[in-house]
Amino acid sequence: MPRPQWSELPAGLRAEIERVLGSEVVEAQSQPGGFSPGSADRVVLADGRRAFVKTGDAAVNAETEEIHRREAAIAAALPGSVPAPRLLGVVDRGDVIALALEDIEGRHPETPWRCDELTAVLDALYEISSAVIGPEVSLPAIGSVYGPPFGGWRRLIACGGQVPPLPDGLDEWAQDRLPRLEAAAADSLRDLQGTSLLHLDIRADNLLVRPDGSIVVVDWPWAGRGAPWVDGLGLLINVRYYNPRADVEALIAAHPVFAEMPEDAATRALAGFAGFFIEASTRAPSPGIPTLREFQRDQGIATLGWLRERM
Repeated sequence: MPRPQWSELPAGLRAEIERVLGSEVVEAQSQPGGFSPGSADRVVLADGRRAFVKTGDAAVNAETEEIHRREAAIAAALPGSVPAPRLLGVVDRGDVIALALEDIEGRHPETPWRCDELTAVLDALYEISSAVIGPEVSLPAIGSVYGPPFGGWRRLIACGGQVPPLPDGLDEWAQDRLPRLEAAAADSLRDLQGTSLLHLDIRADNLLVRPDGSIVVVDWPWAGRGAPWVDGLGLLINVRYYNPRADVEALIAAHPVFAEMPEDAATRALAGFAGFFIEASTRAPSPGIPTLREFQRDQGIATLGWLRERM
């Protein structure tokens, strides 16, 4: 998506960020990926250090600065054992916020997904879900994060119960099963409960592969606690998004991150994700994020296709 460049940020904001970093920015490379409207730059400082800086402006999108504020709090609280960028500093003006984070040398995974990189990410998610996170780290229970989104089918029913047009007969298939899908999504919230650390927004664009093949997970504003397999299931939705024929069921059967996941729980959770993506895609465009609704629709198609196979 198009983003403002570092040089286009107000001079006063740039100066505040440089004060937080302790050195002048001498080079900046804008990063185009992701769905948060605002600048996102990998910067080089005069003293040779590097950082990743992103900003959010309430005038562009009212939710972005609050999302960045939540990410700053979570990044500061994550233990060093979690493969995530460290928070270097924050500039918070109330309606404009800037986060400075550790710059990670790496690239996004290749898509469609490569088997070796997919296994490495599943291994990292297993490591994250096994991390010991004390009660002093304030993270929401998964029900408060996924509860409203998983009401997508319920909201469609309340607005007339019309599933939007989808390819391959998916709209007719879902239309005929709306009450069943709504009930499965609601029931899934019980399956998702747990105490494991979760990122809760796992996609290729929120992952970096280091030169040594290890994985770093970025963009943590939605983190919470829940069942240890939730992020793994979210990752497999992303795999199906890029390759609808990918054998994700074999991964569920083989990888330890899914060891505690009952088979029916995956089906119910997919109903929740599908309802969220499909219903969200029917909403008005999100300010400053022109491609979001199309992306949500495409994710809904991938998730609903997998759900139809399971049901």
